[in-house]
Amino acid sequence: MADTRVVREGLHFGEGPRRGPDGRLYYSDFYAGEVHALDLTTGDDEVVVAFDGQPSGLGWLPDGRLLVVSMLDRTVRRLEGGDLVLHADISDIATFHANDMLVDGEGRAYVGNFGFDLHGLIDEVGIPRLLEPDFDPQGAALALVQPDGSVSVVAEDLKFPNGMALLPDPTGESESGTILVVAETVAFHLTSFSVDRNGSLQNRRVWADVKEFGIAPDGIAGDGDGVWVAPALQPAAFRVTEGGKITHRVETTQTVFAVAVVDDHLVCLTAPDSNPSVVKPERLGKIEVYKL
Repeated sequence: MADTRVVREGLHFGEGPRRGPDGRLYYSDFYAGEVHALDLTTGDDEVVVAFDGQPSGLGWLPDGRLLVVSMLDRTVRRLEGGDLVLHADISDIATFHANDMLVDGEGRAYVGNFGFDLHGLIDEVGIPRLLEPDFDPQGAALALVQPDGSVSVVAEDLKFPNGMALLPDPTGESESGTILVVAETVAFHLTSFSVDRNGSLQNRRVWADVKEFGIAPDGIAGDGDGVWVAPALQPAAFRVTEGGKITHRVETTQTVFAVAVVDDHLVCLTAPDSNPSVVKPERLGKIEVYKL
């Protein structure tokens, strides 16, 4: 039995959930080509912008302008009025679809990408092959987009860099006082970096190995000294701390692919599958919430 309450149904595939500056939950619906804002109190849902593309990660510049990852052309768009204009082109860095994004308080955006055709590979070899010790998929680079739209590579050879979270640095060694935790989905672990004042990354290490729990970490959300993790293979969300300790498990109605913490609620974006052949023609995605 699920621990969550379903607050929204009828999505194709939800991604990129974030608490917006106005307190609403913002999220993308891949195959509708829409970015929405949902009031978790009233249930009112607004289409903020729609375009002929596939949106994913979301974030905001310090002045409140919305940034949206456009997956298929591997760009970051900026909402100006009602139009999504080009903010940054990461196609020289991303080797397959652009995906999740984290925007820090300075307006710097970290943007991941698939690195390879994940669903084509799964169709070819099956999920069990991904769990075998000798499986070594192609790595991908993590892009850093500055507020002015300039682009650089800040980390390489990540195994499907996906959700990200900024946490306080418990060692106090990073220049910024924070670490960046990145979900490496097909490596089945979370990786952390010390963040410099200019946004560059140092001291790469495995923050938590979650393979033994059957977690292929997809979306993540920071929560104190830990992160909530969407496992991509299970109908549950997990709270994980450094070293791989599971502190909480929240059951959902279907598989969790993205999470967010909005005030005192854990938000889970769920779907029966992530394969486009399943979710693109149907509207089976949900938004589920759990009071923390």
